Amino acid sequence: MNTRTPAAPSATATAAPAPVSAARTLATAARVLRQLRHDPRSIALMILVPCVMLFLLRYVFDGSPRTFDAIGASLLGIFPLITMFLVTSIATLRERTSGTLERLLAMPLGKADLIAGYALAFGLLAIVQSALATGLAVWALGLEVVGSAWLLLLVALLDALLGTALGLFVSAFAASEFQAVQFMPAVIFPQLLLCGLFTPRPAMQPVLEAISDVLPMSYAVDGMNEVLRHPDITGDFVRDTLIVAGCAVLVLALGAATLRRRTA
Repeated sequence: MNTRTPAAPSATATAAPAPVSAARTLATAARVLRQLRHDPRSIALMILVPCVMLFLLRYVFDGSPRTFDAIGASLLGIFPLITMFLVTSIATLRERTSGTLERLLAMPLGKADLIAGYALAFGLLAIVQSALATGLAVWALGLEVVGSAWLLLLVALLDALLGTALGLFVSAFAASEFQAVQFMPAVIFPQLLLCGLFTPRPAMQPVLEAISDVLPMSYAVDGMNEVLRHPDITGDFVRDTLIVAGCAVLVLALGAATLRRRTA
């Protein structure tokens, strides 16, 4: 009869890794930025396309500058959201299909570290993107804003971070880059139609208005319009920005929970 007492588990075996490590998150963000540095097409899509779209929009309505003033602020938030959604979903899926994610997650790197690292890397690019687009719209294209341009920049940045979070989330459900792009009509287009860009949300059919009330892009557009119309920070502006930021955090958490090591 074996009377030996089982050895107590070592501290190394029992210690659970921290849910999120600053060092691992920063290392992940640095790796993503190094990869993007060698991908000029993705950088151009994130940084330049929103500016080009705003420039074209300004001169499409060259004979009616008030129209540009009416919708330019809204699109200043929508364009970064769409471009960050596309780039982030495709880049994350590419990491998984190439086996990079599986190798990374086999290391002492949790899903939360990975998602936070991606969010940080793309968030830094979002700051550059939002600053360029806001500066172009306000100081070069003459977008008339009653409130502070810095508040426009804040909402544009939150919209870009929301697009990043949505891209990370939907990438878990795509098996190819083509499928990742196919999520855009399902995730982005309904929000685009119901956000109040084309018609005020209270003027919509009541069911559609109720749906628009739970879509984050609606509050992104509302926040931009608050800056467009009011010289000071309003309660509605604070509500809109908190909702957009809260949705981004919630979707990032869902992305960490649903992230897969590799594509089936």
